[in-house]
Amino acid sequence: MLKKPAHGLLSQQGRTGLARSGRDHVPCMASQPDQRRMRTVTTATLSSAPRTSPVSRPNTTQVGTIVWLASEIMFFGALFAMYFTLYGVVPEGQKNFTLNFAITNTLILVTSSITCQMGVFAAEKRRKRRTGSIVNIAGWGLIEWYTLTFILGAIFVSGQAFEYAELVHKGLTISSTPHGSIFYLATGFHGLHVLGGLIAFLFVLARAYSAKNFTHHEEVSAICVSYYWHFVDVIWVALFFVVYLLDPLVLHTVEGNWAFF
Repeated sequence: MLKKPAHGLLSQQGRTGLARSGRDHVPCMASQPDQRRMRTVTTATLSSAPRTSPVSRPNTTQVGTIVWLASEIMFFGALFAMYFTLYGVVPEGQKNFTLNFAITNTLILVTSSITCQMGVFAAEKRRKRRTGSIVNIAGWGLIEWYTLTFILGAIFVSGQAFEYAELVHKGLTISSTPHGSIFYLATGFHGLHVLGGLIAFLFVLARAYSAKNFTHHEEVSAICVSYYWHFVDVIWVALFFVVYLLDPLVLHTVEGNWAFF
């Protein structure tokens, strides 16, 4: 038979041990003022941390277009090198050029570059169509500006074809003289690039017509085509200067007359 005092003694010792072990394992709690100070320090640290803005990366399609145009510069650079080499070896020049017509055609192409950039401005404002009358040019959208650019580009290509026909009629062919060969080669490759730009304008216009909402994708397409068109215009201005203005028979008069219409 168990003795109650012994049982009571063991129970009291167990309770004492539990109380001691509880005191040993209970963490030291901070007072309320200390907790307030800790919260204040934490809040101040978070609020004083510098805020980083999101990284703005360039559009990969635009970057790819620029890289491709850089390779085109090397291609046309080789054609210019051929022209300068020819002027050094065979300096007699070409007397069949009509300078007035070439100047007019050049002005048409340069004007198309201006209308193309106006279309880019409209695309950046997400203005697909005109907002007012057709006479109000300030309210034109991408479709109107790019349609006008396409028409001007088509006039330029038609003018170049007409010039080719006139030169062939006068006896200047791709195999007649060295100057004729390099002339048709350089201006012909440029004309093919202009035709490619006109096809690109058709794709952009078709996409703008079919799109229910003019989004960032349509804007990027219009901008990339404008890069290409500006490049084609700059190349032609350089070609005009080298082919027409640096020709020895244009710089120096032949029989007292310039090669005009």
